[in-house]
Amino acid sequence: MSNVKTMIIDYKENIPATIESLIPAEYKYHFFRAEVDGRLRELAYTVNKPCKIELFPLNGDSEAMLIYRNSLMYLLCKAIHNVHPGLKIKVNHSISRSLYVTPLDPNQAINQNELRQISLELNRIIQADFPIKRHSLTISKAKEYYVKLDMKDKLDILRYRNEEPVHLYECDDYFDYFYSYMVPSSGYIKQFNLIWFTPGFLVQYPRHDFEGQIPPFEPETVYARTLEATKVWARKVNLSTIPQINDYANNYGNVDFVMMCESHISNQLSELGNQILSSQSPIKLICIAGPSSSGKTTFANRLRLELLSKGLNPIRISCDDYYKEKKDMTPLPDGSYDLETIDAIDVKLFNEQMAKLADGQEVTLPKFNFSLGKREEGRKLQLKPGEPLIVEGIHALNEVMTSSINSSNKFKIFIAPQAQINIDNHSPISVTDIRLLRRIVRDSKFRGSSAEDTIKMWPSVRRGEFNWIYSTQEQADYVFNSLLPYELCVMKKYAYPLLAKIEKNSDTYVTCRRLMLFLKYFSDIDESVVPNNSLMREFIGGSCFKDV
Repeated sequence: MSNVKTMIIDYKENIPATIESLIPAEYKYHFFRAEVDGRLRELAYTVNKPCKIELFPLNGDSEAMLIYRNSLMYLLCKAIHNVHPGLKIKVNHSISRSLYVTPLDPNQAINQNELRQISLELNRIIQADFPIKRHSLTISKAKEYYVKLDMKDKLDILRYRNEEPVHLYECDDYFDYFYSYMVPSSGYIKQFNLIWFTPGFLVQYPRHDFEGQIPPFEPETVYARTLEATKVWARKVNLSTIPQINDYANNYGNVDFVMMCESHISNQLSELGNQILSSQSPIKLICIAGPSSSGKTTFANRLRLELLSKGLNPIRISCDDYYKEKKDMTPLPDGSYDLETIDAIDVKLFNEQMAKLADGQEVTLPKFNFSLGKREEGRKLQLKPGEPLIVEGIHALNEVMTSSINSSNKFKIFIAPQAQINIDNHSPISVTDIRLLRRIVRDSKFRGSSAEDTIKMWPSVRRGEFNWIYSTQEQADYVFNSLLPYELCVMKKYAYPLLAKIEKNSDTYVTCRRLMLFLKYFSDIDESVVPNNSLMREFIGGSCFKDV
């Protein structure tokens, strides 16, 4: 693979030509998406006038990676159709940053021999380098195709689409659509791994943030159990796809839908509280961590109330108060400070105070003044029996952070929305996109930030998460799923107008359009039916917790 990161073509002709045909032969199969005068285009797009064309490889470009991933899954679905034409599958996000393909029928399973046949057929399709053609159809014509292809899930989503045209892709007489641009031909897909993982298999693909390579496989058993529980519940209540979510709201009413989802959150809190209460050793420190926009603050408040109802009197403290003063930190080359690294925390002081508090001693907590960049004296605290500490922060699950406390006296909680929601059976919605939408709405509501600003800083947030948060998930005693299946129905009216303000020439426009693409399919639910103690209130406002 060439080391070329991007390429710019200054096209000066008035002659129609596909972008792919303009790429030098030695770089064929190297680039996966293009921008023509700032507009996202696929490589099969035809230009017919002078323009600036910028080409992007997998390395470092998330949108190129998505085109690669969706093209791979398109060809995989074709391979399955060719080998097992009657087998219907469901695709979900899974462990080790892969996709999980399972039979739609829970009573079916794909065995190792069948996976071998699928793999051989997929490789045959790739080696044949079949063209992948895009077709634009009316909604009525698309419905005819989907009826003919027995794709009921895609018919269902068309009930919530009002815009013409509908797009389908064709490859060697196979039709499908993944709500994404595709590569021009099957030969572009060079890297993938298929791993048997009963009842289906995992699909590994190159990551833009891993130098365009496939990351090493990590079993992530705790995360796997969480995803399975999420999938089972979503199937049980029939909330696995956007049409199912919309139908639930329409059939049962918004109030019942919202309260049912909130009950699921309450059930998790009750289960969690019982586990903490029944611990063989007294829990002195409850540690909470999770990626951005997981609802950590509201969750910590609700967990405190849950434990109060069980006879405990938990006390919350903030890891943020243990930041080092700027004079004790090493600035980055640009003069800023990395506040996400654990080196920015006074770990020694934190451990000393936690040990004293666990031993029943009185300590004076610090209070960090962010406007001045320095620590000030905070409240005095001395714990009594039955008063565990609740600590929430990026590094709360990092063992280094709490090494002074015996493991038997700690309870670690990882919180994140664990979504198993699809547009249709082949197109899962990214949990990262759900968190990004939460953050866009919250930053606009409480920080005055535009959607463009939030999207621009999101890659930096993600780097911090991978460096410091996700690696601690497997250490958790409990993984809390903060997803509310109704939430995108509520956030739509907030997020969509914010995204619509982003100009077409913005660097964030590609991400903006992708978010709007699936968000528009959700029915609207008014926020008035959302309780004031809901995790949702952390993002849309109106929470009863004063520090949210």
